[in-house]
Amino acid sequence: MPKSRSKRANPKAKPKSQTGAVTQNRRAYHDYDILETVEAGLALTGTEIKSVRSGKMNIQHAFAKAEDGEVWLMNSHIAPYEQGNIHNHEPTRPRKLLLHAKEIGHLAGVTSQKGLTLVPLRVYIKGHYAKVQVGLARGRRLHDKRRAILDRDQEREAGRAMRAASRG
Repeated sequence: MPKSRSKRANPKAKPKSQTGAVTQNRRAYHDYDILETVEAGLALTGTEIKSVRSGKMNIQHAFAKAEDGEVWLMNSHIAPYEQGNIHNHEPTRPRKLLLHAKEIGHLAGVTSQKGLTLVPLRVYIKGHYAKVQVGLARGRRLHDKRRAILDRDQEREAGRAMRAASRG
């Protein structure tokens, strides 16, 4: 019986609609309790999207700020594009997040509460567009961080014990 062949010319090539994570903010999950997440588009210039597609973006110290009916991504760093010449971009400029007006109003209202902030969790390519997953977050105190680490370690040990019991 003959094997069915892929319809694509190169079977190892990724389809264009596949999502690929460009960068993740793993520290955000340690420093904050994520209450809710929102997917937002990212308004970029030509050289910025080329740098993002090549994985040269850092959101480690970034945050989002809602002001005047718009949401901005601050402190994110996109490395200058190597072939960008005079058209290159400013690496840490504020970038506009593309959200619906209803979502912007909700996020602006919620972040005005004490202790809540918008933190970018990951940046990825979806179709042909750059997207940011933004989390509504509340900061953790030191003892909360320690408790989270202990809980994670206990879950890991329990999983190991279960796998060992199922093998033997």
